[in-house]
Amino acid sequence: MALSSRQITGSNFAYQHLPFETFLDDAADLGREKLELWGIAPHLHIPRLRDADARSIRRSIEARGLSAYCLTPEQVMYPVNVASPVAWLRAESIALFRRAAELCVGLGAELLLLTPGRGHENEATGAAWRRSVDAIGEITAYAGALGVECVLEPLQRVESNLVNDSRTLAAMLDEIGAANLGAVLDTVTMAVAGENVDDAFEALGGDRVRHVHLIDGRPAGHLAWGDGELPLDEYLSALDRRGYDRWMTFELFGDGTYARDPRPAVEQCHARVGLA
Repeated sequence: MALSSRQITGSNFAYQHLPFETFLDDAADLGREKLELWGIAPHLHIPRLRDADARSIRRSIEARGLSAYCLTPEQVMYPVNVASPVAWLRAESIALFRRAAELCVGLGAELLLLTPGRGHENEATGAAWRRSVDAIGEITAYAGALGVECVLEPLQRVESNLVNDSRTLAAMLDEIGAANLGAVLDTVTMAVAGENVDDAFEALGGDRVRHVHLIDGRPAGHLAWGDGELPLDEYLSALDRRGYDRWMTFELFGDGTYARDPRPAVEQCHARVGLA
């Protein structure tokens, strides 16, 4: 199956200063079918979201002919860190993701996005790696019992000191060994690590690449396509050649300008991607 614009999700990244309903209306108007939901206040703050809230959000989504696909709790800016050496912080972080898996069920989302966290910069990496592996293993086991699939996203070095490229991501996936855990290919993290799409597929295996964050950068950033310098056509061609048939998200943050008026940036991405 050829890569298609139908594989592009709608997402509330960059909509955090607007009502959630504005995001939903834009996603429907722009012809999206599936949504990646950023779990952040004020839209979907995981610790405060009740089951009834999730069902109500699902009704609002489905009333517009949309459906939730992926829930991505905020886990970099918030105090969420599954590899933390601080016991209470790590425990609360694991609990947040377990709760997020439950909310996936209420929202009708089949996918939960995870990141590896980080250890202290002056401790042995192995200790933090073990905490991360154990935590993600616990979360994925709990999610699997609920019928929820998980994906693990590598992060830039400024965000994590554990998993920054496809090789270390593959090593962590191997060590966890959960059938319901796959990989996220993030084009900016990939570029910062000096990798390309083929490198990622070679390291991870095509069957484990189960979600894509398709974003521009210089090479870092979360930019609309055309505002950075990354080789979009090369990425799309490689994904097509590799037979990628799952979903892709524009994870837009930028310098704050997108958040004031996000729709033009989203439309710019659609125009630049230009898939049939």
